[in-house]
Amino acid sequence: MATVHPSSVDIAGTAWPVYKLEALAAGLLTCLILALITGSAQLAVLIGAAILVTRWSIGYATTRRHPVRRTHRVLSAH
Repeated sequence: MATVHPSSVDIAGTAWPVYKLEALAAGLLTCLILALITGSAQLAVLIGAAILVTRWSIGYATTRRHPVRRTHRVLSAH
């Protein structure tokens, strides 16, 4: 049984939680800004990756703290 996240985006038939897309956007944006400011690709990639992993981990922990509830119907013998 597939788990559907309450806030997800359908990309090519796969439900992606919004926190994953936010993490990718934050990491990429940070990387591009730092590359323009510092001129160092190595520094920009490392800090961008750190921000991406941090946001992804926080989003994952938040969704695990508040799991999606599944309702099952129980058939009675009445």
